[in-house]
Amino acid sequence: MPILQYTCPQCGKKFEELVKNHDEAVACPDCGTAAARDWAGCMYSATGKPTKKCSGNCKTCGGCK
Repeated sequence: MPILQYTCPQCGKKFEELVKNHDEAVACPDCGTAAARDWAGCMYSATGKPTKKCSGNCKTCGGCK
């Protein structure tokens, strides 16, 4: 189960949440609005090496190089 970063579009709160799946819906703990995944932080390729061009969003990725 990953710990992911989220940002609330309503109140702007940034928080982390332990989720079962990366696409699970998460509500803001302050206002209850559906939060958006925050793609911040260090990203690593499938080989474990840091990459400069990785957005961390594997759904839109062209593959780790």
